[in-house]
Amino acid sequence: MLRGVTLAILAVAASGFVAPAAPKQATALAASGSQIAYRIRRKRIANQDKGRLRLNVFRSNNHIYAQVIDDKEGNTVCAASTLDESIKSENPKGNDRSAAGRVGALLAERAKAKGLDKLYFDRFSGSHKYLFHGRVKALVDGVREGGITV
Repeated sequence: MLRGVTLAILAVAASGFVAPAAPKQATALAASGSQIAYRIRRKRIANQDKGRLRLNVFRSNNHIYAQVIDDKEGNTVCAASTLDESIKSENPKGNDRSAAGRVGALLAERAKAKGLDKLYFDRFSGSHKYLFHGRVKALVDGVREGGITV
């Protein structure tokens, strides 16, 4: 009995003397993702130098939102979503492709009113990476049908 207690005490005491495992060292590329963020930022600025503003899309389960962003100024030039009254009155369900197409057409109309004729689709919208498929594709196609070059 006494031997078991002393062994337990020695095991607990010895665990305090063992150095903790060192955290794994990651490379600078994988650690912060700085190179990827730099590439995205460089692409955004290069597109803006060509006269194209960024078309940013956010897709939730119930709605879809789109906005045109001027990265040099840091402003949203125009925006549209399925929550706009003109779209919501036509189609109360905001999570289908037809509603996304209407959002794209409304965004194209608002962008034309601001004097924009060229945009580029930003796949890396914030923390989301959307494939060009489904509702996102319908939205961009709606923008194209509205007369904007994407």
